[in-house]
Amino acid sequence: MNKLYTMKKYFTIAGLFICLISFAQNKDKQAIQQLLDKQVAAWNTGNIDAFMLGYWENDSLMFMGKNGPNYGYNTTLVNYKKNYPDTAHMGQLAFTITRMQALNTDHYFIIGQFHLKRTVGDANGNFTLVFRKIKGVWKIISDHTS
Repeated sequence: MNKLYTMKKYFTIAGLFICLISFAQNKDKQAIQQLLDKQVAAWNTGNIDAFMLGYWENDSLMFMGKNGPNYGYNTTLVNYKKNYPDTAHMGQLAFTITRMQALNTDHYFIIGQFHLKRTVGDANGNFTLVFRKIKGVWKIISDHTS
């Protein structure tokens, strides 16, 4: 009887632990989705500076585009402003997230698609993002968009 009690106690503790992990992951997914929603809203008002708040403000930020990798927050900001000089080029952005996977407690891997509805011609593509929780806040540390 004592062994049975010990096993029940073990499974109860294990079950609670799994519930806590699941709750934390759901909370993290919600925070990441909110960040992405804020980026879309900023983009759709023509505010690249606010869009960039989702990125890690660091020289190690990596952005991979059609011309290969670029490093640094400022480089990424300058490139966005060069490639999207006005709201006609920015258009209206929509994301479709197809996968959101925790890599560990501080990193998430995101796969998605983007669509830009623009008067200068629509643009579509795919992206992979790596998010990292830095000082309790989720930030994009790597972006591969094509």
